[in-house]
Amino acid sequence: MNIRTLQRGLRYCGSVKAVRQTYHVFVAQGYFLVLSFALSKARRGSGYFNMIGTDAVEYVQERIGGTRVVTAKDVVAAARRTRHIPNTLVALNVLYILVALRSAKILRAGEHRQLFFSVRRRESLDIGALKQT
Repeated sequence: MNIRTLQRGLRYCGSVKAVRQTYHVFVAQGYFLVLSFALSKARRGSGYFNMIGTDAVEYVQERIGGTRVVTAKDVVAAARRTRHIPNTLVALNVLYILVALRSAKILRAGEHRQLFFSVRRRESLDIGALKQT
């Protein structure tokens, strides 16, 4: 990751309001930046960020696209022989990126705070078009 490249071409893609946090998604050359902020009043102002490679998002879109009920564990299992998705935190961020890009939607929060997603089938994400808008 090159921080100069990241800050030079950063573009806003959208936001996702989840159960406990709001996720803001930005795209740059080769990466998505996911900023997360807590919704609770007690933790106001707290948050974190993650860098996710565009190739990981494209891989999940191609591999899982068209599936109605998807969890972060399903994404990790689908990518277990690749280096795209090493853990459930990365998988969850990829799913939130897809929701922000309107390529997926959150179906509902399940038991034990498990989130279910529906991922649309698409040939591939046009990352270049995202950077232009």
